[in-house]
Amino acid sequence: MDNEILNSYSRLNDLNVSRETFLDFENYISLILEKNKKINIIGQNTASKNAIIERHIIDSAQIIDFVDLNYNTTTDLGAGAGFPGIIIAIILKSMKKDVKVQLYEKSFHKSNFLREVSKKLNLKTEILQEDIFEIKKIKTGTIMSRAFKPMPVVLNLVYEN
Repeated sequence: MDNEILNSYSRLNDLNVSRETFLDFENYISLILEKNKKINIIGQNTASKNAIIERHIIDSAQIIDFVDLNYNTTTDLGAGAGFPGIIIAIILKSMKKDVKVQLYEKSFHKSNFLREVSKKLNLKTEILQEDIFEIKKIKTGTIMSRAFKPMPVVLNLVYEN
């Protein structure tokens, strides 16, 4: 594997991720950049490979330390482009953990993008095109979100479920 790619992810060395994981990250980035030409998957100010790595992937990957691996599901609220849910699903795949990542995203286009990514990267996910505020009694282990809603709103949503 190209040293430049490995160096790009050097801040993830503590997570002990495999080369295959880095390749999945690279494929994911390509899918984001391609889709972002047609619809707004991520903001234009972070729509470069380096920005995606630094701003989105490395930030999202840190959540793996908090995912409760004793449950068979973990949930991403307001998944958007898949941060952190897709990143966590990629890492769980490399760890060979039997945990499904549920991604709640009400946008039709973003939900379709998440399905496409999940299929191409062979991830164990479930994409739920639903408004999370209309869902009650989520059955899951860890609940995560990133750039979704202010923390009090997220905590209230979790408390209600």
